[in-house]
Amino acid sequence: MTIKYDFLIVGAGLYGAIFAHEATKAGKTCLIIDKRNHIGGNIYTEKIEDIQVHKYGAHIFHTNNQEVWEYVNQFAEFNRYTNSPVANYRGEIYNLPFNMNTFNKMWGVVTPDEARKKIEEQRSANYVEHPQNLEEQAINLVGMDIYEKLIRGYTEKQWGRPCHELPAFIIRRLPVRFTYDNNYFNADYQGIPIGGYTAMIDKMIEGIDVKLNTDYLVEKSKWDRIANKVVYTGPIDAYFDYMFGVLEYRSVRFETEILNTPNFQGNAVVNYTDRETPYTRVIEHKHFEFGKQPKTVVSREYSVEWKLGDEPYYPVNDRKNSELYQKYKAMTETQSNVIFGGRLAEYKYYDMDNVVEFALQKAKEVLRNM
Repeated sequence: MTIKYDFLIVGAGLYGAIFAHEATKAGKTCLIIDKRNHIGGNIYTEKIEDIQVHKYGAHIFHTNNQEVWEYVNQFAEFNRYTNSPVANYRGEIYNLPFNMNTFNKMWGVVTPDEARKKIEEQRSANYVEHPQNLEEQAINLVGMDIYEKLIRGYTEKQWGRPCHELPAFIIRRLPVRFTYDNNYFNADYQGIPIGGYTAMIDKMIEGIDVKLNTDYLVEKSKWDRIANKVVYTGPIDAYFDYMFGVLEYRSVRFETEILNTPNFQGNAVVNYTDRETPYTRVIEHKHFEFGKQPKTVVSREYSVEWKLGDEPYYPVNDRKNSELYQKYKAMTETQSNVIFGGRLAEYKYYDMDNVVEFALQKAKEVLRNM
């Protein structure tokens, strides 16, 4: 193969699509490759029973950045969906994030002052000066009742180990609001693209060459020769053939089914916070777009241990993995023609608006210097 493109974009997710769009707009040629059989990465949506199903879990776009919001609105019209999940603890329903509706249900308190006093009372009863684990940290922040009903079971399922064995830094702070407001994100701009995220990505990369079912790392040297520069959005440790070891993740397994009912749970997202329920949450996809279809599609989400070859979802940003990542990050300096970006290449959990912001920044920087 001879050089044919200015950029080879490895990964057809949000980061890669934005970079490719900006490069193409600047007159550069791009080829996008992805080892999956679809574009969109983890925000991929597919239509089932006329419902846009979030194949890799719920994705709600939210941001306080007006520039980011205006950017994505070039490619899709967004609806007015507001993320207001609820928690199911053994049949008791609580609003999330923790707000006055939560406190009223939990303790019968009515005013913010009453709620503050109740939380302070519970915090004081079990306060630990220097919390050594997540359990102590969470109780320090919100007290025993909220911890036991709304944090402990969900967190232990999410991470696959008891809270007293998890590091305190996982919960630096917990959102506590003394208003009757169930808006989880409380962002200036929020919504979901009408017609799904796949259509939005498709519009971003319109006219750009795309090759799916193609694993860059299997024939890396071949693909490197096809372009002047590579934009790599895959796992950073895989790029360097795991020379320092494998970075750890948590993975997710989904059980999705079509139900012959127009409304299964009355909300898009219900978290199951007891330890006994094996799944962490149930997503009813039609509610993301206020659907009126006669049937519904639900996905039960299970947090599972990750092993090499599984889909990586959440980086385990503990000290060991953070130090390992720094070794790989240092190695990126040796790759002058490769741009590393996105959650896997940077081993960091990103909200979608951050992905947009950083992809735009990187594209401007790279294109300005060409």
